[in-house]
Amino acid sequence: MHLTDIGFTEWFDQKRQALQRPELSAARITRVDRDRYLVRNEHDEIQAEPTGKLLYAAESSQDLPCVGDWAMVQYYNDGTLAIIHEILPRRTFLRRKSPGKGVEYQMIASNIDAAFIVQACDRDFNLQRMERYLVMVADGRIEPVIVLSKSDLVDGKTLAELIAAIRRAGITARVMSLSNVTGAGMEEFRAALEPSKTYCLLGSSGVGKTTLLNHLLGREEFETQAVREKDSRGRHTTSRRQLTILDSGALLIDTPGLREIGLISAAEGISDSFADIVELAAECRFSDCTHTVEAGCAILEAVRTGALAEERHRAYQKLVKESAFHEMSYVERRKKDKQFGKMVKTALSEVRKRKPHQ
Repeated sequence: MHLTDIGFTEWFDQKRQALQRPELSAARITRVDRDRYLVRNEHDEIQAEPTGKLLYAAESSQDLPCVGDWAMVQYYNDGTLAIIHEILPRRTFLRRKSPGKGVEYQMIASNIDAAFIVQACDRDFNLQRMERYLVMVADGRIEPVIVLSKSDLVDGKTLAELIAAIRRAGITARVMSLSNVTGAGMEEFRAALEPSKTYCLLGSSGVGKTTLLNHLLGREEFETQAVREKDSRGRHTTSRRQLTILDSGALLIDTPGLREIGLISAAEGISDSFADIVELAAECRFSDCTHTVEAGCAILEAVRTGALAEERHRAYQKLVKESAFHEMSYVERRKKDKQFGKMVKTALSEVRKRKPHQ
């Protein structure tokens, strides 16, 4: 196996050479389970640890290693332990606002070519959640593909209606449907996976991501659990993020089901996912139009005439406000962190000055 087989392109090689660290080797991070890491090189998968310097220099969780990263490592103990010294720049990334009230980024994975956004055809189907995933994927410059799983639970007419609803919402991403039970759509899905390319599975718990991964592997390698009948939701079977190499040579990252898909500073991702609304906004009478009450607003006119669904307009406005609010909160918190850091350094400096010489 060569590094190119697991996604090491000329782009990453240029970044490696720019570091000018010939004593280090490139390896890809394939698993993150809390503070434990696995990396893969040309020969094997190895336990890895970040250096204290790397941890200390990290200004936020975004700077820490995540699945899919290319790391520059040094090997010890006869090649059975890798020490992570550097992380190469990320070509693409997946991140979200960390769960809860705190405003911080949570890295999910990186260097992904395409993301499969999985929603089941039963009660899991939710256009608003789908739009959030699409924004998150677009924010990280990743190609989106929508996968409607559990197609065996609906008839052909209902499946066609679900796809039509996606198109009416202005979503133009490729849509596939499949069933882990009957195997319908599996050949199309396999055909979409190219060797040496990296893909990820995104979706709520219980939509069949891990079952799909097991089908692709041809064995029950990862644990799955039944969903609850009352709400068709599942428990978090997948608790870690892991990159798996399929027999076809494609690389697939399975991720835990995400209950919250919060967005921070995702203006570019929102613009890409709501390109139809952005195009309409260019026709508004006022350049600072808020698209809420103004006369001459092209978006409001499109909603009035039915050219734009009112639900899509509401979703757009909500995501814009949420992203901007969290961005302000994040920037403010980072300012406070830096001010606190400066205060600590000043205090330590004063202590050193006053300390009597021995």
